[in-house]
This record gives sequence, C-alpha cells and structure tokens, in this order.
Amino acid sequence: MNYRHAFHAGNHADCLKHALLLLLLDALKRKDAPFAVLDTHAGRGMYDLAADEAARTGEAARGALRLRGITEGPLTPFVAALVGQGFPARYPGSPALIRAVLRPQDRLACCELHPEDHAALRAHFARDRQVAVHHRDAYEAIRALAPFPERRGLILMDPPFEQGDEFDRLAAAIAQLHRRFRAGIVAAWYPVKHRSPVRDFHDALRAAGVRDVVAAELWLREPTDPRRLNGSGLLVMNPPFGFEEAAGTILAALLGVLEHEAGAGVSVTRVAAE
Repeated sequence: MNYRHAFHAGNHADCLKHALLLLLLDALKRKDAPFAVLDTHAGRGMYDLAADEAARTGEAARGALRLRGITEGPLTPFVAALVGQGFPARYPGSPALIRAVLRPQDRLACCELHPEDHAALRAHFARDRQVAVHHRDAYEAIRALAPFPERRGLILMDPPFEQGDEFDRLAAAIAQLHRRFRAGIVAAWYPVKHRSPVRDFHDALRAAGVRDVVAAELWLREPTDPRRLNGSGLLVMNPPFGFEEAAGTILAALLGVLEHEAGAGVSVTRVAAE
C-alpha cells in the first residue's frame, strides 16, 4: 500500500514492460474475435513527468525520456504509442496503453488497491463502457475474474514487490492460471536485483508443471547488488507466435538507447517448453 508508481513512471522497467505489452496486444488483434485484458496492478493510468515525484527520482530522464524523437526501428511502435498518450509531458501507465489499442469488441478490467490511485484511475476512465475499474486485491481478482467469457486475452501482473514473498505469490498465481485459463496469455513483471531470486522463481514455475513460458530480461548493469534495481524481466506464459524473436530485437534496441553501465545486457530465454 506504500508503493507509488508516480516516483518511477517511465523508468527502464516501464520501458521493458510496456514495449513488450504492446507486442502481446498486437498479437491478440491478429484475430477478429474479441479478447479481454486484466491489469492486476493498474496504478493511476497516467503520470505527469513534470510533477515533483518524477523529478525527485529522475528515473524517467534516464529511461523513457531518452526515447524522444525515435521515428524508425523496432522501438517506433512503442514511442508512437507513448506520444499518442501525451508523452513526453505525460507517461501513460499500462491501462492507458491497453485502452488505446482496444477495438469495439474488446474490454479491459483494472484492479488497483491504493485508494488514491484507484480514485484517479476511476476518474481517468469515467463513463468508458469498455473499461471496468476495481478496488480489490490483485490475487483475489485473478481468482474471481479469470478465465474470461471471451476465452482469450491477456492477464498482466505488475506487483510492486514490497513483500518478501512476492515471487512465491506470483508463481502460485501463474500456476493457477495455467490450470484454469490455459488459452490465456499471462505476462508478469519482476525485478532483477540479483540472480538467485529469479532462478528460484523460474524453478518454482517448472516444479508446478507450468508449460510454455518465456522470460525476457534487460539489465543495466551486472545484477549482483540486491539493494539496487539492476534490471527487470517480463515472464510470459503462452507467448504468441514470433514473440521471442521480436522481443529480443526490441530489448536490444532499448538497451542501446537507455543509460547503462558495464555488464548490461538483454536475454530472451525459454523457461519451460510448450
């Protein structure tokens, strides 16, 4: 409840997460059939990059703001989506980016537990019949709202990792979705501070029998200091055709733009076979 994404909007983790999110949404739109999206940790929906919170950390200046002016290459769709939502003055959260690409037959459900951020998100989507905003716990919402009546779609999980057992809770939720909603795409963001917790997370998924899992990671420095957010990853269950190759291209281009140090890198690896 203490985490406020306004301090981190537009950082390198957002760039990874949102660029790959758009790739997943584009794949869902290849078919005319309707789909639904559940954003379990939705935040406010929109962030002012001139506000005190963003200025205090400077994370956007080292992250998304370095993408200004890109008009060609693999990052072009991502940058165009940001600009379409008011970037660089504002940075759109995942709900705004998702809503912008929905067709009339698609829908979005958002969950946000922080009362102020929930109120801001509800106001952002006021009178939008394609978006439902819930004030509820993310993991409870997964049990209640999935699988979707549409039988296809995406569940995006982006927990703040304030609790020590967040990796365990995330692995349990993904395993549950693997059993209950096998046709759905599940995308889960996670921090890369050092390697041990990430290895344990991937091992837990394999031990639970979860299949068809890919992890796309970007790190700005060698991930050896557990006190720093050295990078992050997006774990995708049931990735669409072509995701691995496209994700690798996007992340390589992203690393080339972001401020980084020695030991930086990207990877797209198969965690569990189909």
